[in-house]
Amino acid sequence: MNENYIKKLIKLVEESEIESLEISSWGRKVRITQKLNPSSNGQAAVQTVVQPMAPAPLVPVAAPAAMAPSAETAPAENDKLVPVVSPMVGTFYTAPSPDADPYVSLNQKVTNGQVVCIVEAMKLMNEIEAEASGRIVKILVENGQPVEYGQTIFLIDPEG
Repeated sequence: MNENYIKKLIKLVEESEIESLEISSWGRKVRITQKLNPSSNGQAAVQTVVQPMAPAPLVPVAAPAAMAPSAETAPAENDKLVPVVSPMVGTFYTAPSPDADPYVSLNQKVTNGQVVCIVEAMKLMNEIEAEASGRIVKILVENGQPVEYGQTIFLIDPEG
């Protein structure tokens, strides 16, 4: 992340009512925190703190026992699936507008680079693209639900 980008983020935080913003890019994280302090004239004074953060290692999360794959064929089947993950924190949308058709549906074939959904973050609509060609075998998030950075939202079977 370059200095100009961080300055723009600081300005966005200062002009908004949010208290904290965390951005991750290219393995680096920055958290911008805004603290509102009452001042003598009744107005709020803004103190913005920028904290560089160490990159978080990607750790695989084990499925709970109740959701564990069954039989010996399930692990091999899940190994070949390609996840499409959210590159940011935001709200997941299946279509470009409420009255439009969804970008993709279950069992639909997609190509590498095809837009599969939108993640809204800070009023910006970010198109998320398929990371492989294949067939959508699982949609893991419901329309309008919040998503986290790195959360898997689709599974693609490249052989499908």
